[in-house]
Amino acid sequence: MSGCGSSDDDAAAGSPSSAGSTAPADDGSAGSPGSDDGAATSGGSASAGPSDDSAGDAGDAAGSGCAATGDGPPSGADTHDVVDVDGDGKDDVAWLTGGPDRTFGVTTASGATFSHEIDAAEPIRASAVVNVVGADATPIALVDVGRAVQLYSLAGCQVTVTTDAKGDPYTFDKGFTGYGTGVGCSEVDGRLELAGLDAVSDDSGKTFTVKRTLVDLSDDGAHAANGDEATVATSAAKDDDVVTTAQETSCGDAVAGTDGPVEPQG
Repeated sequence: MSGCGSSDDDAAAGSPSSAGSTAPADDGSAGSPGSDDGAATSGGSASAGPSDDSAGDAGDAAGSGCAATGDGPPSGADTHDVVDVDGDGKDDVAWLTGGPDRTFGVTTASGATFSHEIDAAEPIRASAVVNVVGADATPIALVDVGRAVQLYSLAGCQVTVTTDAKGDPYTFDKGFTGYGTGVGCSEVDGRLELAGLDAVSDDSGKTFTVKRTLVDLSDDGAHAANGDEATVATSAAKDDDVVTTAQETSCGDAVAGTDGPVEPQG
């Protein structure tokens, strides 16, 4: 499943080095079953408006939302309504643009627009989901770029690449580097917790063992580390929900490709 953060080469789940996934050694899972490590595929930092890297200012008072800034989603971007990311109680909009400078961004109901260019060489169309996780309801985005899933914090009215203890992007493997197969958000104590997932079969795909590695996020979501690991299913059929979830990118009820923006073609 998805893993914990690692380095540019491995988007993995389950090792201790990065968020979403960690190091190549272990595996954890998220949301549903489990996986471990994520790899560092992207590398970057917080950014803001759709056309530049400046971030929107936070609202002056709690619940006021982000201050209006930017021009909204760029022309041609694919947009999708998502959960409230700035605390004003109103749903916001996530978007993706295509082309050589493909970008993920958010435009809030209050009129703020902030974004970050996607750093990934994969030619596969990107897709994204947005949700809030953890005890402090940190807003995050998961951007699936094919071989890996990139993790971003949306706190503070900006898009920030979540990094591991080494400062590398914390990403999740999608089954290409052996550290995980997906990423999800598991319900723990009544709230969603981000987790890397790993579905492994020892009988040519007939049944699977699913492992989950919870991801420990800093209060602002800018930093992540692998947390508790658990085996959430054994001998599960390939069409079992726990296996399906461990092989996709999701958070809560939102699944990438269906419940969020998808990179436009052409």
